[in-house]
Amino acid sequence: MKSNPGMLVRNMSCSWSAGLACLLWAFASIAPTDCNAQSPTAAKTDEKAGASAATWDQWRGPNRDTTFPGPAWPTKLTESNLKLVWQHKLEPSYSGPVTDGKRIFTTETVGKREETTRAYDLKTGKQLWEVRWDGSMTVPFFAASNGSWIRSTPACDESRVYVVGILDVLVCLESETGKELWRIDFANQFGTGKPDFGAVCSPLLDKDHLYIQAANSFLKIQKADGKIVWRTMVEDGGMMTGGCFSSPAFATLGDRRQILVQSRINLAGIDPENGKVLWQTEVPNFRGMNILTPIEFEDSVFTSSYNHQSFLYQVPSSSGGKNPSENVSMAWSNPAKGYMSTPTVIDQHAYILLQNGRLACLSLKDGERKWTSPKSFGEYASFLTQGDRFLMLSNAGILRLIKASTEDCEVISELKLPEIDDSWAHIGIGTGTEGQVQIYVRSLNGLHVFDWVNQ
Repeated sequence: MKSNPGMLVRNMSCSWSAGLACLLWAFASIAPTDCNAQSPTAAKTDEKAGASAATWDQWRGPNRDTTFPGPAWPTKLTESNLKLVWQHKLEPSYSGPVTDGKRIFTTETVGKREETTRAYDLKTGKQLWEVRWDGSMTVPFFAASNGSWIRSTPACDESRVYVVGILDVLVCLESETGKELWRIDFANQFGTGKPDFGAVCSPLLDKDHLYIQAANSFLKIQKADGKIVWRTMVEDGGMMTGGCFSSPAFATLGDRRQILVQSRINLAGIDPENGKVLWQTEVPNFRGMNILTPIEFEDSVFTSSYNHQSFLYQVPSSSGGKNPSENVSMAWSNPAKGYMSTPTVIDQHAYILLQNGRLACLSLKDGERKWTSPKSFGEYASFLTQGDRFLMLSNAGILRLIKASTEDCEVISELKLPEIDDSWAHIGIGTGTEGQVQIYVRSLNGLHVFDWVNQ
């Protein structure tokens, strides 16, 4: 295979305080009901985004909400029913794995010089191709101890993979061969320079287009040729406001389809057709650390920020919400600090890992905290959801199956995953060739595929 300019293609098998120094861990984000049933949120989101529900193709899954319409989950989580199918050692990355149903894709930073995207056969684990390009940077001193690795989770469709490098570069690859089809160097094209903490946003898929926060703005891009359709929500750069730590998600507020976008400072709704800012409000934050993917709830929007609180914002009726005023208003706030792990939502409640590592259940109706776990579950967690249960993978490699109860923290079972001690990437899920549930884990130093079966 002939390599493209600036890349090598191989066709082969927190802060000024200690708290802010932990910031870099956030950049991994920075996480099915029965076969025929989904939570109302999941069903509505899939309808809005027009997403294919067949593959785990992007950040937080095809619906961007941690759900996947696959086979019913087993009732427990044990060493005997969660079986490692294959694994590969890799260099570091915060990117979650994605799959088109045939291949699974992952990224890494190699030798502090290059970024790599690899494709593996999902069934056998055989490496199909590897692509490299120059791409590395050193993040500010207070975060550097946590590593300067690629952060964004790629996205894939039937024929292509879309990878965001740490230097604010988007590369489109042919999924079968790894051939580069197009690329956009946002930092150079718009003169914004590399983000101080590296590019973090995970691209959002939508039919013939994708959306991304880059170059201190929000952009719509044609999949076919990389043409930028529009650029909006342009903000100032700088260490406290430049770049972004969040990733966008679709929502339908009232009857108005829009994209929820959270920058370092602001939360907004964007018209996907023309890029118009439908509404916008500043989110209380500590040094621009707004990290969570915003979540739609009954024509309102939930988010939470480091060293602040959790919030539900009511959107004006003119922009699809129920609020009759012309301004965004805060419906409620709760002292729960969500920090960097985007929660899962089940039956009008958010299950969220707090800044102190404990899991909490918040009512999205009124902000009431139903419970807080008696112990810490880790610094970071990502979630998978089916019906009234969810899986939570901690940064320490502990996988927990939890009942979505509003009465108490009800851990059904938990399992320390073999050989995984450090995992800051979002967990993935899919269906194996025999119809079994599969779990995909990108640890800091490897890719691991498990079968989860009844036993």
